[in-house]
Amino acid sequence: MAREELGLNPNDLGSPLIAAASSFVMFAIGAILPVLPYLFLAEGAAFIAAALLGGAGLLAVGGAVARITGRSGWKSALRMLAIGGGAAVTTYLVGDLIGVSA
Repeated sequence: MAREELGLNPNDLGSPLIAAASSFVMFAIGAILPVLPYLFLAEGAAFIAAALLGGAGLLAVGGAVARITGRSGWKSALRMLAIGGGAAVTTYLVGDLIGVSA
């Protein structure tokens, strides 16, 4: 099916196990970045540091994607920052709307 519908050679595809493991590791790294400041800083400073670390992580991922796809580095990095930042703001607003507080 991969060969017929997508024009891919199944022998050229990577290992599903390695793809799953690397995906798990990358998601874990991305998830721990904004949590780290809360382990070492007071609440107000931790929030700012978490936002900065999360933003830096999103910019780095966007830049890495640009290197793989051959697109503009800054454009891709800023796009990733906008999407991730939008998701964070949406999550915050939904939490505020339903009454979740720190």
